Amino acid sequence: MPKVIFVDPDGVRHDVEVAVGLSVLEAAHQNNIELEGACEGSLACSTCHVVVDPDWYGKLPEATEEEEDMLDMAFGLTRTSRLGCQLIMTEELDGLVLRLPTETRDSRG
Repeated sequence: MPKVIFVDPDGVRHDVEVAVGLSVLEAAHQNNIELEGACEGSLACSTCHVVVDPDWYGKLPEATEEEEDMLDMAFGLTRTSRLGCQLIMTEELDGLVLRLPTETRDSRG
């Protein structure tokens, strides 16, 4: 099973196995990783914002326009920011490294 490496804001790494087809958000929730996901993965907020390691960013499918719109509301947005609910695990993403931001903002208003 492929693995995702979540890195907490304080630098602690969490290596977790993720079933192919699950989103990064679902994987985080199944492994007690602090990734909110206030809209439960319906692409209606930015609280599952993660920062993709630059070495991995180019290996991901491009963000949709809807994801980019939600990312615009994320706190601490970076060049390699994505929403965890939109990153679906594949075998090719084995070893994916994601940093968790220090804060999130619920953009649902």
